[in-house]
Amino acid sequence: MSQVSMFSSGQEFANLLVSSDLLHHSWLTISDLRSHPYLNNPILFKVYPYHSNGAIVAFVSSPTCNLQKEMVSSEELEGSQSPFEFISTKLNPHFSVNKAAITLFASILNELSALKEKLGNASPLIITGVSLGGSVASLFTLWLLKDNNKRPTCITFGSPLLGDCGLQQAISERPSWNSSFLHVVSNQDPIPRSLISPTNVFAGSIPQSCIYNPFGMFLLCSDSDCSCFEEPESVLDIMMEMNLNSQQQDNCFLPFNYEQVLERLKHKLIFKGASQLFHFSVDQLQAGIDLQLEAIGIGGRQTSSMNPLRTKVKKRVEESFAKKRSVIDPGKKLNKMKEAMAWLEWYMKVTRNEGGYVDSYKRSDFRSRDAVKSRQEIVKHQRVLNKYWKTKVAEVEEMPQSEKAAFRTRWLYAGTNYRRMVEPLDIAEYYMKSGNIDYVNLGRSEHYKKLEEWRKEDNPSGSGNNRRKSVCLTEDSCFWAYVEEAIINSKRLRQGSLEEKEYAREYLVNFGEYVMNMIRSYSVSSEIFHPHSSFMKWWKDYRQDILSCLSNLPLAFYMENGEYQSYA
Repeated sequence: MSQVSMFSSGQEFANLLVSSDLLHHSWLTISDLRSHPYLNNPILFKVYPYHSNGAIVAFVSSPTCNLQKEMVSSEELEGSQSPFEFISTKLNPHFSVNKAAITLFASILNELSALKEKLGNASPLIITGVSLGGSVASLFTLWLLKDNNKRPTCITFGSPLLGDCGLQQAISERPSWNSSFLHVVSNQDPIPRSLISPTNVFAGSIPQSCIYNPFGMFLLCSDSDCSCFEEPESVLDIMMEMNLNSQQQDNCFLPFNYEQVLERLKHKLIFKGASQLFHFSVDQLQAGIDLQLEAIGIGGRQTSSMNPLRTKVKKRVEESFAKKRSVIDPGKKLNKMKEAMAWLEWYMKVTRNEGGYVDSYKRSDFRSRDAVKSRQEIVKHQRVLNKYWKTKVAEVEEMPQSEKAAFRTRWLYAGTNYRRMVEPLDIAEYYMKSGNIDYVNLGRSEHYKKLEEWRKEDNPSGSGNNRRKSVCLTEDSCFWAYVEEAIINSKRLRQGSLEEKEYAREYLVNFGEYVMNMIRSYSVSSEIFHPHSSFMKWWKDYRQDILSCLSNLPLAFYMENGEYQSYA
């Protein structure tokens, strides 16, 4: 279920849902389960086959269950058997859920654990429920979402709100989770809005942990029409208005029949005229809001300018829509990253005979105007890639451990290629500034460290043990930083103090062993041996000084005997 950003599409999306068989099939399973005897069970559930390989899991609560406003905090849940600690994130470490719902879930936890295993690869997997049974269905869906191989869709009918803003925000951090929930609510059913009071809208000094907040998509229905809303504050405003307009008392929680609502809406959809669907004024946003509010029986187009709810919802949506417009579509972002990487690959290719792309990047100030322009273009794409991956890594660091692992599977290959291609350019920039030293410890960005750390965790034994040809991209993205430090320490070996010379000798010995290991495993690109590369310049300029340190080490024999000329 995608985000409904413009209000006209909210009604169109609602019509699509009503015309499909998904809501109808879900409600049929609930109706069947309601006919079963409850005996002493406060909550019942049953698995129903759906299509060839799918399943619908339905939950219904006993009419004797009491719905109360009391919540249980995530801290209290940690000391119980309820498996929901994974919901917490770094940004939203605390949340609360309805006590009645969590108590019902805990009462059948063992049975649900067995069911979780049995569901296996059922696809599609629909979790549904009504009233408090819908709350338990939402909890079970969250539990399933913890496993990245399961992607259930939860459809609730007349379910009360489940938790506070901490829960809503923790779920909203994971867009794939938030889009897994569809809540069907009739304006004639008092149960969904039973936990909403004026304190939700005018919170004042009331703690946020005491206020219920919605998450997911809401299909709000009246006798005549329906519409979809997803922006949480708008859902609260509208359900509050439903409360004020309701003729029923909140303590009269009679079972509500959503089958009649769905059938009536489907029947009216078939015969609805196009003029009713697309009657807009010049102000498209206002008209769309009016149309949606009118669809669920709140306000009217004639008096919309005097309707405070319309004004409030319009403001909410404008703010939400502005935020969404400022965020580039993920698909467009990915294409932009591919374009930036393609530019860098082109740059690597055209500078291959000039000592490699890293050294060409460093020397651009002393070259032709076209070369300078090329470098400026590369710098632009370098910045784009760095911004993208810094943001991506920061987002992943806020994810729970299970989701972080899923990210590595999907993105780590691209992240590794980016790091190996772009970080050498960042290193070149760093050392081009006078006085900069020790990039690895003093200048390296945290997002590079994380990408490298994840790569090592994903492949702890390393790669290339059986490789017989050199890589195109040097595997250690910090290689050129070590070369720059070798140049600095070679200068110290000539001109430094006794202490500096001792440190320089030790560094160069370690560097020689490091380079030789990279050569033996073919983990370094052949461009390092180009006559104009920084590595070869280091060897030629400081050969005698280097040999005084490395004369008995393999790298000295390798270079002196010219074996590097056959490296490929």
